[in-house]
Amino acid sequence: MKLRAAIAISAIALSVFTAPTASAATNICIAYDTGGPGDRAYNDATLAGVKKAQNQYTFTFEGVVTDGTNVDRAKRIRSLATKSCATVIAVGGEYAKVIGPLAIEFPNTQFAIIGDASIAALNVTSITFADTEAAFLAGYSAALSTKSGKVAMITTPSNADGYENGFLLGVNAAKKNVRSFVKYTATESAVSTKALITLGIDVIYDATTGSADGLFEAVVKANTSKTRKKSAQDVSVIITEPDLYLTVTPTTSKYLIASVVKRVDIAVSAIIGKAVNNSQLSDVLDAKAGIYGHRYGIADKGIEIVIKSKTLAAQSAAINAAASAAYAR
Repeated sequence: MKLRAAIAISAIALSVFTAPTASAATNICIAYDTGGPGDRAYNDATLAGVKKAQNQYTFTFEGVVTDGTNVDRAKRIRSLATKSCATVIAVGGEYAKVIGPLAIEFPNTQFAIIGDASIAALNVTSITFADTEAAFLAGYSAALSTKSGKVAMITTPSNADGYENGFLLGVNAAKKNVRSFVKYTATESAVSTKALITLGIDVIYDATTGSADGLFEAVVKANTSKTRKKSAQDVSVIITEPDLYLTVTPTTSKYLIASVVKRVDIAVSAIIGKAVNNSQLSDVLDAKAGIYGHRYGIADKGIEIVIKSKTLAAQSAAINAAASAAYAR
């Protein structure tokens, strides 16, 4: 979702994907968030979903990239809605403000939005991910990994409830004697990381969005400081992808013990599959408000944990079993 690539704010070249299972091409249109493919975040995950779908379906694909303003977002969505798109997929909740009115303006166009469930319209498919379940995986893994007996989560005030509840539940399910801390931030998480490290916390789950580089700079500095206490434990990190992106280096990778992954690629592939078959994802997300789509979680493999620590890898079966039991559908 963030600008990591020099991509012109213009239509991405039309591509045609083919597979033997379908007989007629369907036009799939995507409105990327700022930066477009190459951002190492939601845009890249969306494109991965398109590539995943190409192995099963025949369709044409057209994409546009926004400059991030609401005026431009509306312009990009309208440009796609006027074409013969089987569905228009908007990447990121920032498109919600413009898709609502445009869904009314173009009632015969099917829209899908990744990361938002606020639009009450039958022609809008809302795709969300169970943040509570993602945080449970992180909390459980953090509790199993800590040597100091102290773990923490950094999150934004707007995401506090879902993430905090899941994280604390996960920690408690793994080890009841581990102390949990939650730090709220409205900005980059590096400052919060430093504050948590001074408390003796040795596993930090970053549930914010944007770049994780600042966080890792703080962790690396703390772990390699010549003045740190001899009894201090190395600080490890768990992140959420594709919410956070990281420039992985040999120095930073050694402290990244796990990533909780929201499988945006699976969601996008499913949207395309439904569109090719003249259908849509239409689970009831909010019956009273009239919001439909799909909420991905652990049960349907829409959220998973990728373990990078050899020590934690030995506990992978226990982590997944605990999460599946906690959120069985």
